[in-house]
Amino acid sequence: MSDFVMPSLGADMEAGTVLDWYVKPGDTVKRGDIVALVDTSKAEIEVEIFQGGVIDELRVPVGERVPVGTVLATLHPVGDEVPVPVRVGAPAAAMPAPAAPAIAVTALPAAPPAPAPIQVVAAGTNHRLRVSPLARRVAAQLGIDLSQVSGSGPNGAITKADVERARPAGQPPAPARRPGSPPPAREPGDRQAAMREAIGALMARSKREIPHYYLQLEIDMGRALDWLRDANLQRPMNERLLPSVLLLSAVARAAAEMPEMNGFWTDGAFRSGDGVHLGVAISLRGGGLIAPALHDADQKSLEEIMAGVRDLVQRARSGRLRSSEMSDPTLTVTNLGERGVDLVHGVIYPPQVALVGFGAVRERPWAIDGMLGIRPVVVATLAADHRASDGHAGGRFLTLIERRLQKPEDP
Repeated sequence: MSDFVMPSLGADMEAGTVLDWYVKPGDTVKRGDIVALVDTSKAEIEVEIFQGGVIDELRVPVGERVPVGTVLATLHPVGDEVPVPVRVGAPAAAMPAPAAPAIAVTALPAAPPAPAPIQVVAAGTNHRLRVSPLARRVAAQLGIDLSQVSGSGPNGAITKADVERARPAGQPPAPARRPGSPPPAREPGDRQAAMREAIGALMARSKREIPHYYLQLEIDMGRALDWLRDANLQRPMNERLLPSVLLLSAVARAAAEMPEMNGFWTDGAFRSGDGVHLGVAISLRGGGLIAPALHDADQKSLEEIMAGVRDLVQRARSGRLRSSEMSDPTLTVTNLGERGVDLVHGVIYPPQVALVGFGAVRERPWAIDGMLGIRPVVVATLAADHRASDGHAGGRFLTLIERRLQKPEDP
């Protein structure tokens, strides 16, 4: 028997709300399958399972918010004898005695309030209904009056199952969501407030706990942009590369050469990443920021990096990121050049130990072999953790990035 727990989808996540299950008791799953949709303070994330087996029991009902580490479901190996499958929310008489002590779950006081059950005042009464976000959306789809629905969730909260049981006979159920489908719309104010709160708390923790040091280097981008222009002339319009791809590739390959910049500070020691998984900072529509991982970026060609970034941006803005993309980044890159910013000094995303920032490419006076001219220049900055590295190592890292940008054609 094994447990599937609420994963940590970033250092700023303390709890999550189960919005949907994509599996049921008795289903066979394998490592990497998407099994649930979880709402964090930043986004709705499709959660992958990291062990194979057969689902025994779903421990947490849809609409319930639980802390990171809470058991969401139990599994047994394929081929083992299966107990009677139990669904969350089944009538008490039909439920067998649990094989292990029940887990008491309480919401963390600091958890963002947006995904918690919503209280609705029934017209003409003083009775307040507690309704999970998903149940409220399903009720709206089915045209069901929530004041007429009895809740079976914690403290009488109305769940999706309660709403569906109240559906009039003959009325079709609300359309089911499937992995990869866009999530339902959420109130922009709720998401914005929760995200700002989470980002603020994490950045305050970062500046309080991490001894940052900062370095910057001006890099001549003339050779890189000349090479990119010539290379793009050989490509169809829809396959042409952006300059940001060169920057990401240079950082990834430099990180592979200097593993002390690519990893985590945990339990009082540095742990190198198991690959170069670049966290690509992406601005979200309506505000907010998220930095999912571009896996094994140092092993990818420029074309693969371009395709990977486009895919991440599209899915981040439509709410279809996966849990591994949120928990894996080993080094974050932020590029504010498109916003017209010349210089960015970032704040490290714990438990990572470094962040690389790029500003806009500007034409500046530049001397080459004693001759003054005008060259396209970008300012690269490094924010690094002094516990894991020092200024000497940080300077070498920026120099490696510069060397990579001077020879973009090198594999």
